[in-house]
Amino acid sequence: MSHVLTSAPTFDDWEGVHDAVAQAYFPHSMRPLSRGPAGLSEVGVVDLGPCRVTRMSLGATVRVQTDHPGAWAVNIAESGRLEHRIAGTTVVSDAERATVCPPDTPMKLPSWDPSCTLVGFRVDEEFLRREYERVLARRPHPLPRQLDLRSDTGHDWLAWITSALDRATSDSPGLLADPRMQRQLGELLVTGLLLTSAPEEPAGARGTRPRIVRRVVAAIEDDPARPWTPSELAELAGVSVRRLQQGFREYVGRSPFQYLHEVRLDRAHHDLVHAQDATTVTEVAIRWGLSHTGRFAADYRHRFGQSPSTTLNS
Repeated sequence: MSHVLTSAPTFDDWEGVHDAVAQAYFPHSMRPLSRGPAGLSEVGVVDLGPCRVTRMSLGATVRVQTDHPGAWAVNIAESGRLEHRIAGTTVVSDAERATVCPPDTPMKLPSWDPSCTLVGFRVDEEFLRREYERVLARRPHPLPRQLDLRSDTGHDWLAWITSALDRATSDSPGLLADPRMQRQLGELLVTGLLLTSAPEEPAGARGTRPRIVRRVVAAIEDDPARPWTPSELAELAGVSVRRLQQGFREYVGRSPFQYLHEVRLDRAHHDLVHAQDATTVTEVAIRWGLSHTGRFAADYRHRFGQSPSTTLNS
């Protein structure tokens, strides 16, 4: 674990402030909006490997742009208020609401002023995906854009975040100086984030999924672009089409083909985010068996909050 805490770091220019913020949290572009010397009033960092906690406040007002490469960010305005613009949507952070910023997605802070102390939680995209499956025992879904920190789980999670930051950056971090504790702390904070943010599954889906459902889920995940038919999936499970439908409704909360469609949308989203210059939306849609482009665009917008072309061109 590495950590830094200084009460009033000083820099000769904004380049120094920019580099300190980038090292503490994410690469970004920064533009000062108010006059006065460059200043960073506070910076504290707890590096836990695949996740990180930071606290920062500035000495002047700035505009920040980033796309959070390869990691999720959860931003909390510990004091003041912080407006985010994420892929065309405005989301506000304050002491009661955290903003969740997805990886590889354009985000702008139009005006981060000295009244706002930012507490940020960063977690690598791949680590969060694995923990989602491990903790919640289901396929990952996109996190909501905002967390309610007034709820019992949200309040507890924020308390753990700030307590870990305060303790680890103190003169006597104690047990948190041990790498084994650091690893456990990182997993604890990610588990808390998931329990706070992830939607509940239907009650019937919380039990152990039967073999017939697990088989079909695995086959869909392995080859979602395949033109599956109801009879093929039922044959794979060794039951009737009607029994397979009942099993999915009971243990997954949706039909096999609704589940298949969601997997295809998620794969298309990943490809659009990481697309090369020559890629088109139609190519990606067809690649994952989403041949009805009009329906694909509507379903994609409903699931991810923006059009496929916006994702591709971001």
